[in-house]
Amino acid sequence: MADAMLRTENLGISFGGLKAVQDLNLEIRRQQLYGLVGPNGAGKTTVFNMLTGVYQPTFGTFYLDGEELKGKSQEKINHRGIARTFQNIRLFNNMSVIRNVMVGLHNQPEFRCTPAESFLRLPRHFSTEYAMRDRAKEILRIFDLEEERNNLACNLPYGKQRKLEIARALATNPKLLLLDEPAAGMNPYETEDLMRIVRGLRDDYGLTILLIEHDMKFVSGLCDEITVLNFGTVLTQGPTDRALSDPEVIKAYIGE
Repeated sequence: MADAMLRTENLGISFGGLKAVQDLNLEIRRQQLYGLVGPNGAGKTTVFNMLTGVYQPTFGTFYLDGEELKGKSQEKINHRGIARTFQNIRLFNNMSVIRNVMVGLHNQPEFRCTPAESFLRLPRHFSTEYAMRDRAKEILRIFDLEEERNNLACNLPYGKQRKLEIARALATNPKLLLLDEPAAGMNPYETEDLMRIVRGLRDDYGLTILLIEHDMKFVSGLCDEITVLNFGTVLTQGPTDRALSDPEVIKAYIGE
């Protein structure tokens, strides 16, 4: 597919002979909102771990924007343009909200200083710091978190911590954003607000987004297409409504 942002070819991984994921073939178009769904233990987070270099695939390979990334480190994959969030929130709890976002900006060339410039507190150090702070505030504004910028991350309510983690991932300037159960633990109001933000990241900022989610209302309200996994294999792929009504998918979720 010429306009595919992410493409996987027979991607899979084994742990001690057990195939956790096998023969995964995805083609996700630029600016697409795509869902990866399935019951607990289906292999969804394992796929994210392979795409971000946490795990090295045992089989197959994957490409971002035509570049093969299999075998590259987590840092290099992030620099190439894949960022992610986690099921369990991973923030720097004792840092301010704005500092959490500024951490994500450090891999951007325009915000780099030499060790000497930072150690000697040269003008370049201060101008970079001001530029990073301004950019971080712009990102926080997207998530309605600018007023919280000087608060400690640990003092944010749960729903805002979820949004902060996405904001920090966005700060790395990704082409592809991987969201691992972004609505987990949110109340209905927070979930609706998050849907609005995620849709805006695609529509207003041109991001391609792959998300894992158990909330099927969230998935059907956002995703153009989905892939359904069960025990590490693909049950079905295609337009969201059609895939979710597949009898095999229903059986995998609720049993015979």
